[in-house]
Amino acid sequence: MKLSPRRRGAHVKRRAWRVLEAPSEAPTDDTGKATNGRKGPLRAWGILEAPMREQPSPVTDMAMGPELPDDATVHFALELALRIGEVQMATGAGASDVTATILAVTSALGLPQCEVDVIYTSITVTCHRGTEMAPVTAVRVVRTRSLDYSRLTAVEELVKQITRGQISAEDAYAELRRVNAAPHPYPRWVATLALGGMAASVTVFINGDPATAALAFFVSALIDRVGRVLNRYALPMFFQQAVGGLIATLITMAAVSSDIGAFRSPSLVAAAAITVLLSGLGTVTAVQDAITGYNVTAAGRSMEVALMSAGLITGIVIALQIAIALGLERTPLPDLPAPKAIALPVMMLAGAGTAGFFALASYSRVRPLLVAAVAGMVGAGTYGAIRFSGGDAIMATAIAATFVGFSGGLLARRLRVTPLVVAVSGITPLLPGLSTYRGLYELAVSPAGDITTLMKAIALGLALAAGVVLGEYLAQPVRTRLGRLERKLVGPRMAGPLKPAKRRLD
Repeated sequence: MKLSPRRRGAHVKRRAWRVLEAPSEAPTDDTGKATNGRKGPLRAWGILEAPMREQPSPVTDMAMGPELPDDATVHFALELALRIGEVQMATGAGASDVTATILAVTSALGLPQCEVDVIYTSITVTCHRGTEMAPVTAVRVVRTRSLDYSRLTAVEELVKQITRGQISAEDAYAELRRVNAAPHPYPRWVATLALGGMAASVTVFINGDPATAALAFFVSALIDRVGRVLNRYALPMFFQQAVGGLIATLITMAAVSSDIGAFRSPSLVAAAAITVLLSGLGTVTAVQDAITGYNVTAAGRSMEVALMSAGLITGIVIALQIAIALGLERTPLPDLPAPKAIALPVMMLAGAGTAGFFALASYSRVRPLLVAAVAGMVGAGTYGAIRFSGGDAIMATAIAATFVGFSGGLLARRLRVTPLVVAVSGITPLLPGLSTYRGLYELAVSPAGDITTLMKAIALGLALAAGVVLGEYLAQPVRTRLGRLERKLVGPRMAGPLKPAKRRLD
């Protein structure tokens, strides 16, 4: 028997689309029931949606997320961070160090996401405050530059206090103003004597006799005092470098023609004076900026180094031409022999004296000064050992600079000393002063005009800067595994905090 399919009337048909359809409006009584006595079907929309009279009213003034800082708070925090970055840039810190420092300070002060742009002569910081409020941008121009490592160290300590939450923003701003207004820790004549002592140490390092070292002391001190006088008249540094090279070369040529038996190698006086004039230039930070990707800042620093070096070269060449016109005696420049084993301790002591005197001339405190002297001793000892074993001068310079950068990056922060102070001071004994003077002498005086020696001096300078940055780069993973206080390997750092602070909103 075949069963017929079940018939369904039109009134019982159900459609899927009618499940979510609202019922047609029907008159209801005061209790909400239909007046026709029929009970409407239970719809899905009725389960998920409450009647309008039973829904809660939305709160329009309810804040979502943390409260955004107002304009006054943002302007004050950005002003503090920009002034800290200005001090770092003015004292020779790299662009990556300045950027990391500003980000750490703004984060510790409770600002939202910030962006930093450093282009050597100016610092720009923008604070983004989401989509509800407009961003705030502040700019600071770096107008003056001077080597004052005591100020840099004081700012480093202040940044540590800010990132650790040990000082309020108002107290930090007052402390920063005090640091900027504070005088140098030593009188200016102490810096002059330190530069003279540095020149004498360099003379001993390149195998000079005591009389030549004494003459180098006098010449460098004289150049510094003349530079002080010219600086009062706002003479550009290019011409000050030219005057310094002119004075050093003329006195050297006069000593060569004087036939005074006490000076065995008077030409080393010019080499020592050139080393003093080359020290403090931004070669290290220029290479650091180029390696870390701040190419605009690196180009600006490189241009400044090239311009200062060109001024020095101009003064030396003019002095050599004057000596030729006056008929002064010319003697062949002495070669720098490979160091002997018995002379290695003397080189190490001379290297320590050169680095220590440079740190003193840059107004370093006692602790950074001692660490810098040790770094100079290590660099000079490494260079002398490699040269004694038959290594090339460029290779020895690069390895010694790498070792200085590695040692400084590994131990400087443990000793509460800025690695930049250790790095710049430690490589000072290895600056190519003698090679520069020899190359210029051959280019200006020799008939052939050979430029090979001058190019070698440039290669030595680049090897010094690149070696220091590489050493600091290699020290970061070792330092992280030893103390676990610094962040992972992201690039060479020579100033500023290593561990980013956690964001907190006050």
